[in-house]
Amino acid sequence: MTVQGATSESAAVREVDALVIGAGQAGLSAAYHLRRRGLAPYTGFVVLDADDAPGGAWAHRSPSLTMATVHGFHDLPDFELPVTDPATPARVAVPGYFAAYEARHALPVVRPVKVLAVHDRPDGRLLVETDSGDWLTRALLNATGTWTRPFLPRYPGRFAGRQLHYADYRGPAEFAGQRVLVVGGGASAIQVLSEVGAVAETVWVTRTPPVYHEGPFTPEFGREVVAKVEERVRAGLPVRSVVSVTGLGPSVAHRRAEELGVLHRRPMFDRLTEHGVAWGEQELAVDAIIWATGFRAELGHLAPLGLRAPGGGIRMDGTRVADDPRIHLLGYGPSASTVGANRAGRAAVNDVVRLLRDAAAPREQALADA
Repeated sequence: MTVQGATSESAAVREVDALVIGAGQAGLSAAYHLRRRGLAPYTGFVVLDADDAPGGAWAHRSPSLTMATVHGFHDLPDFELPVTDPATPARVAVPGYFAAYEARHALPVVRPVKVLAVHDRPDGRLLVETDSGDWLTRALLNATGTWTRPFLPRYPGRFAGRQLHYADYRGPAEFAGQRVLVVGGGASAIQVLSEVGAVAETVWVTRTPPVYHEGPFTPEFGREVVAKVEERVRAGLPVRSVVSVTGLGPSVAHRRAEELGVLHRRPMFDRLTEHGVAWGEQELAVDAIIWATGFRAELGHLAPLGLRAPGGGIRMDGTRVADDPRIHLLGYGPSASTVGANRAGRAAVNDVVRLLRDAAAPREQALADA
């Protein structure tokens, strides 16, 4: 069940045992498992979502990204994605699926609610400050993802033409007949090249040579990838992109880009110029630059808790923040994929249920002794 326009109860501080921030894949997975473990909707747990409607980041993807070209999608627990026409835009199919999932499991999603900050409380609970009132919770499952924090690297110089991040890319039509520079070595860059390359001249640049994974994505390979990412987050180092660990795999977009002959990578330029980019004395004029340079975890609202390690990341133990077991980060580190998000939701809820049970034991004993 979704509560829309949740602003009328702003005056009172509401209390729950567990609070989920974000209703994307990871947040909905966590909500499903919280409900399955017996926490009551709205009183035991709640999901706060900043968007106006279901869909998470999928609702904001380019209309040109279809279910045929999506780079992997996994079903939510206990409800399969209905058979969908491959030509359907992902921004239509996936939000529809998420909406049906919320309704099917009567999940307590409140939207639109923007979480502004999370503060520690002397009584051991967390105060979640939002634009429509505050909440108190004993456990926090953060599933805010990365879409709202696109990463744009800084380079010297100034380009007078159009620049946009992949988050603002809406398809190839507007670039027809132009020369377009595509920056980035991940799946998003491949998608852009496969689409824009059909209507425009493209130039592809990456900071390092792209790494390709030729073999199948077996369970063993998946475990190796997870282990590499977990090693970094346990040490409190910044999270790397999934592709930097897995390499680029086969996809519809990749095959299309190969057929177009647009996968001729050039090294990263030194600087921006008024009309393009330059490598030393060699300049290339372009009409537009599309930065497919990834995203960073949206965790600014957690800053008051001081979770950052000296290495710049957050030290993790599975999905749990190593220095604060009340807080779980879903979609962070090894759970930053649709299948990883599902597993993370289940694992986090198992920990949260134990935390709540252990916290309740002294209170119950005190009541028994009274």
